[in-house]
Amino acid sequence: MGVPRLLAAAGALWRACRPWTPLLGRRLLGLSPMAGNAKSPAPVVARQEQEKKARCGWQGGARVWEESEPQTKKLKSCEVGEPHRKPPKRKVVLLMAYSGKGYHGMQRNVGSSQFKTIEDDLVSALVRAGCIPENHGEDMKKMSFQRCARTDKGVSAAGQVVSLKVRLIDDILAKINSHLPSHIRILGLKRVTGGFNSKKKCDGRTYFYMLPTFAFAHRDHDVQDETYRLSAETLQQVNQLLARYKGTHNFHNFTSQKCPWEPSAQRYILDMFCEAPFERDAMEFAVIKVKGQSFMTHQIRKMVGLVVAIVKGYAPEDVLERSWGEAKVDVPKAPGLGLVLERVHFERYNRRYGSDGLHEPLDWAQEEAEVTAFKEQHIYPTIVNTERHERSMAQWLSTLPMHDFSATAQAAAGPGAKVPSPQEGDGHSD
Repeated sequence: MGVPRLLAAAGALWRACRPWTPLLGRRLLGLSPMAGNAKSPAPVVARQEQEKKARCGWQGGARVWEESEPQTKKLKSCEVGEPHRKPPKRKVVLLMAYSGKGYHGMQRNVGSSQFKTIEDDLVSALVRAGCIPENHGEDMKKMSFQRCARTDKGVSAAGQVVSLKVRLIDDILAKINSHLPSHIRILGLKRVTGGFNSKKKCDGRTYFYMLPTFAFAHRDHDVQDETYRLSAETLQQVNQLLARYKGTHNFHNFTSQKCPWEPSAQRYILDMFCEAPFERDAMEFAVIKVKGQSFMTHQIRKMVGLVVAIVKGYAPEDVLERSWGEAKVDVPKAPGLGLVLERVHFERYNRRYGSDGLHEPLDWAQEEAEVTAFKEQHIYPTIVNTERHERSMAQWLSTLPMHDFSATAQAAAGPGAKVPSPQEGDGHSD
């Protein structure tokens, strides 16, 4: 078959098939789409295809969602320039350690810049680290903030625990600590249940009181004699007196403005004892430890002060029993310098949640080395250096002869004198 006859057959075939393949046939035959006298139906087919896509919601090859569909939900994750989503807030507890010198206690007084507190520095660091919004620092209830103990002016802590809601950012502890002074550290963080309240869930608190041993020297001895060393007999006497605090007693005489018939005056002491003495910078010190369910304002400092007064010979031993009675007894208050919140306990919480597989027990065993290092670096040196230069214990000891332990507190203060009231209400302040 010659070429002319072959082309004629192909043309006949194209004319027979053009209703179905108007363009494809020409391309297969090597012909121009516009060749011949017949008008190409391509624009009509293209227009029909565009109308079909328009009915299906397509424009320019991309699907356009109808107005009835939730457009914002579909496009939110791919919007150009959308800011990075902030981490969710979670309820946590923070393990804190701080030296309280120069601070007016732990609790923040919002709106008052006259007296600086530990929480002032903490909240500022949380905001600057991006853990909480700035308005949460102004209203701490918004982050459900609560502390285990309100420590007094000058009182330090090695194991304070606070609960709050924070954004769990990366490297959260390092970022918070970068905005805190070196004498305030966050040593640990743990997730807790959503309704956790550190004050209400805490079922025990352990404090220690560090003091120079010349505080136990007899009153005939020089109150500033740094060469004094505590004898085994005197240490035994101190521990016998401290042991009498154990149990439930009425401690209305160990705080301010507390009536003996108020139920909150009853406090339970689990243990109290004095450890063996040790030397720091050629001065001998001893540590008194006390564990109780809770303590009132100034309670521990007055417990220590009364024992010191008895050992030195200023007060009779029976003053302890009388101080638990209804009559008012003038109980001296030891300086706040040596008082340290060492540890808080969550025994009931740990029994219920500590082994459920979802929550960690709040025992801080892994952080113990850091706690010890902080005490050695910041708390002990502050107590020793301040005592050596400011002589707070020696000055307080010189006031003991002015107390009359057989009289009421009002009589001992003098006619017309007013018994001072605590700055805070009943709580865990000491």
